[in-house]
Amino acid sequence: MERRINLDLSILGDGGLQEKVDRELEKVFDNILDPNTDHKTKRKLVITLTMSADESREVVGTSMEVKSTLAPQNGVATTVLVGQKDGHVYANELKSSAPGQMYFDDQATLRTDLGEPVEDLEKGINEDVIDFNKQKKVGK
Repeated sequence: MERRINLDLSILGDGGLQEKVDRELEKVFDNILDPNTDHKTKRKLVITLTMSADESREVVGTSMEVKSTLAPQNGVATTVLVGQKDGHVYANELKSSAPGQMYFDDQATLRTDLGEPVEDLEKGINEDVIDFNKQKKVGK
């Protein structure tokens, strides 16, 4: 008995299977090119053809499913400073490498450990604070 299967997967279902494959392949290649994923992780594309025959076994309903397995996004870590004041809980991301330490951002702006520009904080200094650098020297 000679068997001849004449099913071209690229045109099966009026090209529907190929469209599904193309869509999932685009996701796979986008994921491969994403610098936020591990390049070593293997991606997978699975095509599932599910076939169910009628009682005469001459007509076979076929459903087509295409799924991709992608590499997960790399994790991102940060440090959060938390505290309580006046019955309220506060949380801020630590922008410098240590609590209380100032740092320069990419635009060379001096910032507090919470990322606030120091210049903005200095503008709001209370007038009762004495700036010893601005006082006149008293003669001997």
